[in-house]
Formats: sequence, structure tokens, C-alpha cells
Amino acid sequence: MRIVVALGGNALLRRGEPMTTAAQIANVKIAAVALADLARDHQIVIAHGNGPQVGLLALQGAAYEPSKPWPLDVLGAETEGMIGYMVEQELMNALPAGSHCATLLSRVEVDPADPAFKTPSKPIGPVYSVEDAAQTKQQHGWALVTEVTGGVRRVVPSPLPRRIIGIEAIKVLLAARHVVICAGGGGIPVVKNAQGKMEGVEAVIDKDRTAALLALHLEADALLLLTDVAAVFEDYGGPDQRAIGATTADALDGLDLAMGSMGPKVAAASDFARKSGKLAGIGRLNDARAILEGDAGTRILPDASGSTYLRIGPI
Repeated sequence: MRIVVALGGNALLRRGEPMTTAAQIANVKIAAVALADLARDHQIVIAHGNGPQVGLLALQGAAYEPSKPWPLDVLGAETEGMIGYMVEQELMNALPAGSHCATLLSRVEVDPADPAFKTPSKPIGPVYSVEDAAQTKQQHGWALVTEVTGGVRRVVPSPLPRRIIGIEAIKVLLAARHVVICAGGGGIPVVKNAQGKMEGVEAVIDKDRTAALLALHLEADALLLLTDVAAVFEDYGGPDQRAIGATTADALDGLDLAMGSMGPKVAAASDFARKSGKLAGIGRLNDARAILEGDAGTRILPDASGSTYLRIGPI
């Protein structure tokens, strides 16, 4: 099977952990074990998030020269290379000798008229306390939002991906039996200007949306969106919280989900399942194979009748 796997930024750098190289490498090593297990008998393509990392680089740039911040497309390219390098190195350490892997920087075209540019919604960077958030807003003028899990984060525009530039190179590498790491952080956001030339834009594309588009273009047999949460939940954090097992895209349409976290995952997974008629799964990184085999996570299927529910421990 050909599987597109999207690793959530919080799966690679967990909430509350210090934003250090050592912390990220430790988490990437854990991810590499799960990915290598899948790669034993499947062809995998790996995308990854960059929310915490791109926000950290933005803070570093603002500290150096507040009046001349580095643009988000450049920061996205930096994080795509940085995280891709870490994932490739640890994955090659976990794969059998003779395996092949390649990391690509991926430009992704977006629509300059996308309404997302007027309504920032993508959280990036660290989680602030209310007091620190007020100081950050005063210093930088960034848009901030309170997350459902507590704390405050910066939000930036997150337009929908329209085209993955370089998709043919990915296909060539897959044909040569490489594990491909690409479209990191949702890809480097670019638009076509009035002269027909491509240029970067201030945004961070949702990596799950790009992963779904990638899976469609590659005619993947499954899409796995892996994070630090066991499944999609009804009434998340409320008295009637239930983890959804097998379900359909139609059954998920009515759920009220956080737009900065689970909402885009469900939207991306549902879009892939509807258009491809194939499996989209959402769940924990360590459950990757179990999700694929129907033993964990939320599995969105084209022909399930209603939804089933999972019995899992505390989240």
C-alpha cells in the first residue's frame, strides 16, 4: 500500500516541553520507530507540522530586528529543512540497511484572494500565559487566540493549498523506492503575482490539508494524520466525551471541533475519504499501524454505517 503520513507538530514537540534541539530529536526518534514499522511493508510518504518551530523562529527574528521580521514563507522553508533533516536521519537509523530516503522542500501554491488571509486561524509558536500574551501582543502586534486546551498562541493566515509544485519529483523518487519526506509545515506558501511569477506570502498552510491533497495526487491507498491525541472525540473535554472509532465523513460533518487543532484534521481526512473512496485515519503517532489495521484511532471510511466508539484511557 502507498500511505501518506502527516506528523503533527505537537507529536514531534509535545506541549509543555522546552523548544530545544534535544527535545525535538528525542521525539523524532520515537516517531522514526513507528514510521519504520510502517515502511517495512508499505510505501510511505511523510509530511509534518511546523507550528511550534516556525513560531520559535519568528520570535528569534523579532528579537534580533523587531522592525524587520523574517517573512513566514522563508521561516517555513527553514523549518521544513530543519525538521526534514531530523526525521530523515532518525528514520534512516531505524530502517534496514539499503533503504533510501529523500527530503524535499515543497512550494505549495495558494490563492491570494483566499479569505483566510483576513481571518488568521493557524496557531504557531509557544503557548503563552494570559500575562505573557498581553506583553507579546503589545511588543509585536500579533493576532492571538485562546486555545481550548488553555493558554494563548499566535495565529496567522492559513489558506487552502491549491497545487503542490514539484509533485512529479516526488513521483520519481517513489518509483525509485525512496521514502519521501515532503510538504513539511504544509509546504512553503507561494502565490502567482500579476506578472505570472511565483512569490512567497505571509501564511502557514495547514499540513493536514496539504497532506490530503498530496495523497490524492499520489493516488495513495490511505491517509494517516498522526498527533498526540488518541482519536476524534465527541464533546471533547465535556461530560459526554466519547472517542469515535469507525465513521464516515458525513457523520463527522455535524461535530463542533476546534479550528486550530482537530477541525482541520477532520476536514482534511473527510475530503480525502470522499474524493478517493479510501481510508483516512486520525490518532496517536504510536498507533499508526493499529489505525491502519482497524484497532485504534478514528477511521473515516466511505461505507461505514454510522459511527462506532472506542474505549480508551484518560487523554
